[in-house]
Amino acid sequence: MEKNEIKDKLEKLNQSITDIRRSLDIAKLERDIAEYDAQMSERTFWDDSQEAQKTIKSANHLKETFANYNQLNQRLEDTLVIEELLEDDDDEELKKELESSLDILAADVEDLAVSLLLDDEYDANDAIVEIQSGAGGTEAQDWVSMLFRMYTRYAESMGFKLDIVDYHSGEEAGTKNVTFMVKGHNAYGYMKSEKGVHRLIRLSPFDSQNRRHTSFVSVEVTPEINKDIEVEIKPDDLRIDTYRASGAGGQHINKTDSAVRITHEPTGIVVASQEQRSQIQNKETAMSMLKSKLYQIEVEKKELEMADIVGEQKDIGWGSQIRSYIFHPYSLVKDHRTNSESGNVNAVMDGEIQPFVEAYLRWSKNPTYLE
Repeated sequence: MEKNEIKDKLEKLNQSITDIRRSLDIAKLERDIAEYDAQMSERTFWDDSQEAQKTIKSANHLKETFANYNQLNQRLEDTLVIEELLEDDDDEELKKELESSLDILAADVEDLAVSLLLDDEYDANDAIVEIQSGAGGTEAQDWVSMLFRMYTRYAESMGFKLDIVDYHSGEEAGTKNVTFMVKGHNAYGYMKSEKGVHRLIRLSPFDSQNRRHTSFVSVEVTPEINKDIEVEIKPDDLRIDTYRASGAGGQHINKTDSAVRITHEPTGIVVASQEQRSQIQNKETAMSMLKSKLYQIEVEKKELEMADIVGEQKDIGWGSQIRSYIFHPYSLVKDHRTNSESGNVNAVMDGEIQPFVEAYLRWSKNPTYLE
Protein backbone atom coordinates (compact mmCIF):
# COMPACT_ATOMS: atom_id res chain seq x y z
CA MET A 1 0.00 0.00 0.00
CA GLU A 2 1.45 3.34 -1.08
CA LYS A 3 1.66 6.34 1.27
CA ASN A 4 -1.06 8.22 -0.58
CA GLU A 5 -3.36 5.18 -0.28
CA ILE A 6 -2.70 5.03 3.46
CA LYS A 7 -3.47 8.73 3.77
CA ASP A 8 -6.73 8.37 1.80
CA LYS A 9 -7.81 5.44 3.96
CA LEU A 10 -7.07 7.38 7.15
CA GLU A 11 -9.08 10.34 5.88
CA LYS A 12 -12.05 8.08 5.15
CA LEU A 13 -11.80 6.48 8.59
CA ASN A 14 -11.61 9.88 10.23
CA GLN A 15 -14.74 10.97 8.34
CA SER A 16 -16.56 7.75 9.28
CA ILE A 17 -15.80 8.21 12.99
CA THR A 18 -16.88 11.87 12.75
CA ASP A 19 -20.18 10.71 11.21
CA ILE A 20 -20.60 8.17 14.02
CA ARG A 21 -20.02 10.90 16.60
CA ARG A 22 -22.74 13.05 15.03
CA SER A 23 -25.10 10.09 14.86
CA LEU A 24 -24.51 9.17 18.50
CA ASP A 25 -24.84 12.75 19.84
CA ILE A 26 -22.07 12.16 22.39
CA ALA A 27 -23.23 14.93 24.74
CA LYS A 28 -26.72 13.42 24.99
CA LEU A 29 -25.25 9.94 25.38
CA GLU A 30 -23.19 11.09 28.37
CA ARG A 31 -26.26 12.73 29.94
CA ASP A 32 -28.36 9.58 29.46
CA ILE A 33 -25.67 7.41 31.05
CA ALA A 34 -25.44 9.80 34.01
CA GLU A 35 -29.22 9.66 34.46
CA TYR A 36 -29.20 5.86 34.45
CA ASP A 37 -26.37 5.84 37.01
CA ALA A 38 -28.40 8.18 39.22
CA GLN A 39 -31.45 5.90 39.00
CA MET A 40 -29.40 2.81 39.85
CA SER A 41 -27.93 4.50 42.93
CA GLU A 42 -31.36 5.20 44.46
CA ARG A 43 -32.32 3.13 47.51
CA THR A 44 -35.65 2.09 45.96
CA PHE A 45 -34.06 0.94 42.70
CA TRP A 46 -34.57 -2.79 43.36
CA ASP A 47 -38.16 -2.46 44.63
CA ASP A 48 -39.32 -3.49 41.16
CA SER A 49 -36.76 -6.09 40.05
CA GLN A 50 -38.11 -6.38 36.49
CA GLU A 51 -37.89 -2.64 35.88
CA ALA A 52 -34.45 -2.62 37.51
CA GLN A 53 -33.20 -5.28 35.11
CA LYS A 54 -34.53 -3.31 32.13
CA THR A 55 -32.78 -0.17 33.35
CA ILE A 56 -29.49 -2.03 33.84
CA LYS A 57 -29.77 -3.57 30.38
CA SER A 58 -30.41 -0.17 28.76
CA ALA A 59 -27.60 1.48 30.74
CA ASN A 60 -25.12 -1.26 29.84
CA HIS A 61 -25.99 -0.93 26.16
CA LEU A 62 -25.36 2.84 26.21
CA LYS A 63 -22.11 2.39 28.11
CA GLU A 64 -20.93 -0.27 25.68
CA THR A 65 -21.71 1.97 22.70
CA PHE A 66 -19.91 4.90 24.34
CA ALA A 67 -16.89 2.74 25.18
CA ASN A 68 -16.75 1.34 21.64
CA TYR A 69 -16.79 4.84 20.16
CA ASN A 70 -14.04 6.07 22.51
CA GLN A 71 -11.91 3.03 21.78
CA LEU A 72 -12.22 3.49 18.01
CA ASN A 73 -11.42 7.18 18.32
CA GLN A 74 -8.31 6.41 20.38
CA ARG A 75 -7.18 3.71 17.93
CA LEU A 76 -7.54 6.19 15.07
CA GLU A 77 -5.34 8.67 16.93
CA ASP A 78 -2.73 5.96 17.57
CA THR A 79 -2.80 5.03 13.89
CA LEU A 80 -2.30 8.65 12.89
CA VAL A 81 0.79 8.78 15.10
CA ILE A 82 2.22 5.72 13.33
CA GLU A 83 1.47 7.36 9.96
CA GLU A 84 3.40 10.47 11.05
CA LEU A 85 6.37 8.32 12.05
CA LEU A 86 6.38 6.78 8.58
CA GLU A 87 6.69 10.24 7.06
CA ASP A 88 10.13 10.54 8.67
CA ASP A 89 11.21 6.91 8.62
CA ASP A 90 10.18 4.56 5.83
CA ASP A 91 10.32 1.48 8.06
CA GLU A 92 8.89 -1.61 6.29
CA GLU A 93 7.84 -3.38 9.51
CA LEU A 94 6.11 -0.23 10.77
CA LYS A 95 4.33 0.09 7.44
CA LYS A 96 3.05 -3.51 7.67
CA GLU A 97 1.82 -2.83 11.21
CA LEU A 98 -0.01 0.28 10.02
CA GLU A 99 -1.66 -1.53 7.09
CA SER A 100 -2.87 -4.31 9.39
CA SER A 101 -4.18 -1.80 11.93
CA LEU A 102 -6.03 0.09 9.21
CA ASP A 103 -7.83 -3.04 7.97
CA ILE A 104 -8.90 -4.08 11.48
CA LEU A 105 -9.94 -0.54 12.42
CA ALA A 106 -11.97 -0.15 9.20
CA ALA A 107 -13.88 -3.37 9.95
CA ASP A 108 -14.61 -2.31 13.54
CA VAL A 109 -15.76 1.15 12.46
CA GLU A 110 -18.09 -0.49 9.94
CA ASP A 111 -19.53 -2.78 12.64
CA LEU A 112 -20.31 0.17 14.92
CA ALA A 113 -21.79 2.17 12.04
CA VAL A 114 -24.11 -0.73 11.17
CA SER A 115 -25.22 -1.17 14.79
CA LEU A 116 -26.27 2.48 14.84
CA LEU A 117 -28.73 1.77 12.02
CA LEU A 118 -30.75 -0.28 14.52
CA ASP A 119 -32.69 2.64 15.94
CA ASP A 120 -36.27 1.67 15.11
CA GLU A 121 -38.69 1.21 18.00
CA TYR A 122 -38.43 -2.58 18.30
CA ASP A 123 -34.95 -3.24 16.91
CA ALA A 124 -33.51 -4.02 20.35
CA ASN A 125 -36.20 -6.66 21.07
CA ASP A 126 -36.05 -10.43 20.75
CA ALA A 127 -37.42 -11.79 17.46
CA ILE A 128 -40.14 -14.35 16.72
CA VAL A 129 -39.29 -16.13 13.47
CA GLU A 130 -41.60 -18.45 11.52
CA ILE A 131 -40.47 -20.46 8.48
CA GLN A 132 -43.26 -21.93 6.35
CA SER A 133 -42.86 -24.20 3.32
CA GLY A 134 -44.52 -23.07 0.10
CA ALA A 135 -44.49 -24.23 -3.51
CA GLY A 136 -42.26 -27.27 -4.05
CA GLY A 137 -43.64 -30.12 -1.90
CA THR A 138 -40.96 -32.26 -0.22
CA GLU A 139 -38.26 -30.13 -1.82
CA ALA A 140 -39.72 -27.01 -0.18
CA GLN A 141 -39.93 -28.77 3.19
CA ASP A 142 -36.26 -29.68 2.92
CA TRP A 143 -35.63 -26.02 2.10
CA VAL A 144 -37.29 -25.06 5.41
CA SER A 145 -34.80 -27.30 7.24
CA MET A 146 -31.89 -25.77 5.36
CA LEU A 147 -32.94 -22.21 6.20
CA PHE A 148 -33.55 -23.14 9.82
CA ARG A 149 -30.01 -24.51 10.03
CA MET A 150 -28.70 -21.32 8.38
CA TYR A 151 -30.43 -19.12 10.94
CA THR A 152 -29.27 -21.35 13.79
CA ARG A 153 -25.67 -20.89 12.66
CA TYR A 154 -26.18 -17.15 12.17
CA ALA A 155 -27.67 -16.74 15.66
CA GLU A 156 -24.69 -18.57 17.15
CA SER A 157 -22.24 -16.33 15.28
CA MET A 158 -24.00 -13.22 16.61
CA GLY A 159 -24.09 -14.46 20.20
CA PHE A 160 -27.88 -14.82 20.18
CA LYS A 161 -29.82 -17.62 21.85
CA LEU A 162 -32.27 -19.60 19.72
CA ASP A 163 -35.24 -21.48 21.22
CA ILE A 164 -37.64 -23.64 19.20
CA VAL A 165 -41.26 -22.80 19.99
CA ASP A 166 -43.15 -24.94 17.48
CA TYR A 167 -41.99 -27.59 14.98
CA HIS A 168 -43.74 -29.81 12.43
CA SER A 169 -41.79 -32.39 10.44
CA GLY A 170 -42.34 -32.90 6.73
CA GLU A 171 -44.28 -35.92 5.55
CA GLU A 172 -41.30 -37.49 3.74
CA ALA A 173 -38.35 -35.26 4.69
CA GLY A 174 -37.52 -31.81 5.96
CA THR A 175 -39.85 -29.53 7.92
CA LYS A 176 -43.34 -28.23 7.15
CA ASN A 177 -42.91 -25.23 9.39
CA VAL A 178 -40.95 -24.12 12.43
CA THR A 179 -41.32 -21.20 14.83
CA PHE A 180 -38.43 -20.11 17.03
CA MET A 181 -37.29 -17.23 19.20
CA VAL A 182 -34.01 -15.43 18.59
CA LYS A 183 -33.02 -13.79 21.86
CA GLY A 184 -30.42 -11.09 22.39
CA HIS A 185 -29.89 -7.35 22.09
CA ASN A 186 -30.93 -6.16 18.61
CA ALA A 187 -32.09 -9.65 17.59
CA TYR A 188 -35.16 -8.26 15.82
CA GLY A 189 -33.15 -5.43 14.28
CA TYR A 190 -30.91 -7.91 12.50
CA MET A 191 -33.45 -10.66 11.80
CA LYS A 192 -36.08 -8.34 10.25
CA SER A 193 -34.01 -8.35 7.05
CA GLU A 194 -35.06 -11.98 6.50
CA LYS A 195 -38.78 -11.29 6.30
CA GLY A 196 -40.15 -12.45 2.95
CA VAL A 197 -40.03 -15.30 0.44
CA HIS A 198 -36.76 -17.19 -0.14
CA ARG A 199 -36.24 -19.12 -3.40
CA LEU A 200 -34.04 -22.21 -3.85
CA ILE A 201 -32.86 -23.52 -7.24
CA ARG A 202 -30.93 -26.82 -7.25
CA LEU A 203 -30.74 -30.37 -8.55
CA SER A 204 -33.22 -32.09 -6.27
CA PRO A 205 -31.95 -35.05 -4.18
CA PHE A 206 -35.60 -36.21 -4.09
CA ASP A 207 -35.89 -36.48 -7.87
CA SER A 208 -34.87 -39.88 -9.25
CA GLN A 209 -34.02 -38.19 -12.56
CA ASN A 210 -31.86 -35.56 -10.80
CA ARG A 211 -33.73 -32.68 -12.41
CA ARG A 212 -33.47 -29.04 -11.40
CA HIS A 213 -36.20 -27.85 -9.03
CA THR A 214 -37.30 -24.45 -7.73
CA SER A 215 -38.72 -24.22 -4.21
CA PHE A 216 -40.13 -21.41 -2.11
CA VAL A 217 -40.26 -20.78 1.63
CA SER A 218 -41.80 -17.88 3.54
CA VAL A 219 -40.05 -16.31 6.53
CA GLU A 220 -42.01 -14.08 8.89
CA VAL A 221 -40.24 -12.04 11.57
CA THR A 222 -42.03 -10.25 14.42
CA PRO A 223 -40.55 -8.41 17.40
CA GLU A 224 -41.44 -9.77 20.83
CA ILE A 225 -43.46 -7.05 22.50
CA ASN A 226 -42.98 -5.97 26.11
CA LYS A 227 -45.34 -8.00 28.30
CA ASP A 228 -46.35 -4.83 30.16
CA ILE A 229 -48.07 -3.43 27.06
CA GLU A 230 -51.83 -3.87 27.19
CA VAL A 231 -53.50 -5.54 24.22
CA GLU A 232 -57.21 -6.32 24.33
CA ILE A 233 -57.86 -9.94 23.39
CA LYS A 234 -61.43 -11.14 23.76
CA PRO A 235 -61.73 -14.80 24.86
CA ASP A 236 -64.62 -15.30 22.42
CA ASP A 237 -62.29 -14.39 19.54
CA LEU A 238 -59.96 -17.29 20.28
CA ARG A 239 -60.02 -20.90 19.18
CA ILE A 240 -57.63 -22.95 21.31
CA ASP A 241 -56.57 -26.42 20.20
CA THR A 242 -54.22 -28.83 21.91
CA TYR A 243 -52.17 -31.57 20.31
CA ARG A 244 -49.26 -33.89 21.02
CA ALA A 245 -45.87 -32.21 20.85
CA SER A 246 -43.28 -33.45 18.36
CA GLY A 247 -39.94 -31.77 17.85
CA ALA A 248 -36.96 -31.70 15.56
CA GLY A 249 -34.94 -34.90 15.76
CA GLY A 250 -37.25 -36.34 18.38
CA GLN A 251 -36.84 -33.46 20.81
CA HIS A 252 -39.70 -32.24 23.00
CA ILE A 253 -41.85 -35.28 22.22
CA ASN A 254 -44.24 -36.40 24.93
CA LYS A 255 -47.32 -38.57 25.35
CA THR A 256 -49.79 -35.87 26.39
CA ASP A 257 -51.55 -33.11 24.46
CA SER A 258 -49.29 -30.40 25.88
CA ALA A 259 -48.81 -28.41 22.67
CA VAL A 260 -51.16 -25.47 22.16
CA ARG A 261 -52.39 -23.78 18.97
CA ILE A 262 -54.36 -20.52 19.20
CA THR A 263 -56.33 -19.03 16.31
CA HIS A 264 -57.44 -15.41 16.54
CA GLU A 265 -60.67 -15.53 14.55
CA PRO A 266 -61.01 -11.81 13.61
CA THR A 267 -57.53 -11.58 12.06
CA GLY A 268 -56.87 -15.22 11.14
CA ILE A 269 -53.55 -15.13 13.02
CA VAL A 270 -52.43 -18.59 14.16
CA VAL A 271 -49.74 -19.12 16.81
CA ALA A 272 -48.55 -22.34 18.41
CA SER A 273 -46.12 -23.50 21.08
CA GLN A 274 -44.81 -26.91 22.06
CA GLU A 275 -41.56 -25.76 23.67
CA GLN A 276 -42.58 -26.67 27.22
CA ARG A 277 -43.91 -29.93 28.61
CA SER A 278 -46.65 -28.03 30.43
CA GLN A 279 -49.80 -27.12 28.48
CA ILE A 280 -50.21 -24.04 30.68
CA GLN A 281 -46.72 -22.79 29.86
CA ASN A 282 -47.23 -23.41 26.15
CA LYS A 283 -50.48 -21.48 26.26
CA GLU A 284 -48.71 -18.56 27.92
CA THR A 285 -46.00 -18.58 25.22
CA ALA A 286 -48.58 -18.74 22.42
CA MET A 287 -50.60 -15.90 23.96
CA SER A 288 -47.43 -13.81 24.24
CA MET A 289 -46.72 -14.34 20.52
CA LEU A 290 -50.33 -13.50 19.63
CA LYS A 291 -50.13 -10.36 21.72
CA SER A 292 -46.97 -9.28 19.88
CA LYS A 293 -48.58 -9.80 16.49
CA LEU A 294 -51.80 -7.99 17.41
CA TYR A 295 -49.93 -5.07 18.95
CA GLN A 296 -47.79 -4.73 15.85
CA ILE A 297 -50.91 -4.61 13.66
CA GLU A 298 -52.33 -1.78 15.77
CA VAL A 299 -49.08 0.18 15.45
CA GLU A 300 -49.09 -0.37 11.69
CA LYS A 301 -52.65 0.90 11.36
CA LYS A 302 -51.66 4.15 13.04
CA GLU A 303 -48.36 4.71 11.27
CA LEU A 304 -48.36 3.13 7.80
CA GLU A 305 -50.21 0.82 5.48
CA MET A 306 -50.00 -2.80 6.67
CA ALA A 307 -47.57 -3.84 3.91
CA ASP A 308 -44.96 -1.26 4.93
CA ILE A 309 -44.09 -2.84 8.29
CA VAL A 310 -45.13 -6.49 8.55
CA GLY A 311 -44.46 -7.02 4.88
CA GLU A 312 -46.96 -7.31 2.09
CA GLN A 313 -48.73 -10.68 2.15
CA LYS A 314 -47.70 -12.49 -1.02
CA ASP A 315 -48.08 -16.00 -2.34
CA ILE A 316 -45.12 -18.19 -1.46
CA GLY A 317 -44.12 -18.69 -5.09
CA TRP A 318 -42.88 -17.11 -8.31
CA GLY A 319 -42.28 -13.38 -8.45
CA SER A 320 -42.47 -12.70 -4.71
CA GLN A 321 -38.98 -13.72 -3.53
CA ILE A 322 -36.69 -11.34 -1.67
CA ARG A 323 -33.63 -13.56 -2.10
CA SER A 324 -32.59 -16.40 -4.40
CA TYR A 325 -30.18 -19.23 -3.54
CA ILE A 326 -28.91 -20.88 -6.72
CA PHE A 327 -27.00 -24.16 -6.42
CA HIS A 328 -27.25 -25.11 -10.11
CA PRO A 329 -26.26 -24.40 -12.88
CA TYR A 330 -23.95 -22.00 -10.99
CA SER A 331 -23.46 -20.93 -7.37
CA LEU A 332 -24.99 -17.60 -6.35
CA VAL A 333 -27.03 -16.06 -3.55
CA LYS A 334 -28.65 -12.76 -4.54
CA ASP A 335 -30.85 -10.37 -2.58
CA HIS A 336 -33.35 -8.80 -4.97
CA ARG A 337 -33.94 -5.74 -2.78
CA THR A 338 -30.34 -4.58 -2.37
CA ASN A 339 -28.69 -6.44 -5.29
CA SER A 340 -26.05 -7.71 -2.84
CA GLU A 341 -24.79 -11.17 -3.74
CA SER A 342 -22.33 -13.93 -2.87
CA GLY A 343 -20.90 -16.72 -4.97
CA ASN A 344 -20.10 -18.81 -1.89
CA VAL A 345 -23.44 -20.56 -1.38
CA ASN A 346 -22.03 -23.02 1.16
CA ALA A 347 -20.74 -20.23 3.39
CA VAL A 348 -24.13 -18.49 3.27
CA MET A 349 -25.92 -21.73 4.19
CA ASP A 350 -23.47 -22.04 7.10
CA GLY A 351 -24.86 -18.78 8.49
CA GLU A 352 -22.67 -16.15 6.85
CA ILE A 353 -25.56 -13.81 6.01
CA GLN A 354 -24.35 -10.68 7.81
CA PRO A 355 -23.33 -8.93 4.54
CA PHE A 356 -26.94 -9.34 3.31
CA VAL A 357 -28.28 -8.13 6.66
CA GLU A 358 -26.05 -5.05 6.64
CA ALA A 359 -26.92 -4.23 3.02
CA TYR A 360 -30.62 -4.46 3.90
CA LEU A 361 -30.22 -2.15 6.92
CA ARG A 362 -28.46 0.48 4.82
CA TRP A 363 -30.98 0.10 1.99
CA SER A 364 -33.95 0.36 4.36
CA LYS A 365 -32.64 3.68 5.69
CA ASN A 366 -31.59 4.97 2.29
CA PRO A 367 -32.82 2.97 -0.75
CA THR A 368 -30.49 4.93 -3.06
CA TYR A 369 -27.25 4.17 -1.21
CA LEU A 370 -26.35 1.27 -3.54
CA GLU A 371 -26.79 3.34 -6.71
